[in-house]
Amino acid sequence: MSVKSIMKLRRRWDVVVIALMIIFAIYFLTPLYVMIVNSVKPLSEIRTGNMLALPRVFSMDSWKTAWFSAQIGVQATGLKPYLINSIKMVIPAVLMSTIMGALSGFTLSKWKFKGSTLIFGFILFGCFIPFQIVLIPSARVLGILGLAGSTPGLILIHTVYGLGFTTLFFKNAYENMPNELIQSAQVDGAHFFKIFTSIILPNSAPIIVVSIIWQTTNIWNDFLFGVSFGDATSQPITVALNNLVSSSTGVKEYNVHFAAALMAAFPTLLIYFISGRYFVRGLMSGSVKG
Repeated sequence: MSVKSIMKLRRRWDVVVIALMIIFAIYFLTPLYVMIVNSVKPLSEIRTGNMLALPRVFSMDSWKTAWFSAQIGVQATGLKPYLINSIKMVIPAVLMSTIMGALSGFTLSKWKFKGSTLIFGFILFGCFIPFQIVLIPSARVLGILGLAGSTPGLILIHTVYGLGFTTLFFKNAYENMPNELIQSAQVDGAHFFKIFTSIILPNSAPIIVVSIIWQTTNIWNDFLFGVSFGDATSQPITVALNNLVSSSTGVKEYNVHFAAALMAAFPTLLIYFISGRYFVRGLMSGSVKG
């Protein structure tokens, strides 16, 4: 087979691959399109028209209802207070689990001690424990600490549960850092925290981004811990979204439901649009030595 024939065959194959990617993209983006289009339609148009069609009458009333006055459980509060609950829960939990994961990852990779491998094994095992198994022990601990049904309790649960993942991320990244950096700093008299803050953290930007994106997404989208350990004043937006759909009686306000779902998903979508490429780059940074 000539070089010209090979190049022609390769171009045809590239066309097939691109066509398949376009088809898959359309397939996966269609639900998002349906949600966006129908969230700006009057309910009457959704019930009598084609859900794939563009709106004949553009209206943001469903967004206003979902945000300010949607019936969630027994109260018509809208999603606004629950979005605030999620923000108050996510930011501290992400920061604490990331900082603690960086410290433990550094300790287990560059400051090894007797039994460190066993300890890391137990931490790694925690990543694979299903949520349902820890519900009763977690509820007992929160009750003893007086944090049941509160935002600080949810922060504690998500920090502890995410610590296994963040430790794994940072340990893998720090394993590839040259040991000579640590040894030189020790010779100069630098202590543990001086080395960590002056040498390790400045070189940890990619994996910090990975940890923040991972933890933010998991905590924001969590439903089980929110519904199990939160009360009416501390439940996150995922629980409120479920209560909004469940509390609808009679005529289902699909446009309001679509708008509410988009509001709940918007923060994580925004994070991936802005920093998705840094997430992949950060994961790869700990996979190749040198």
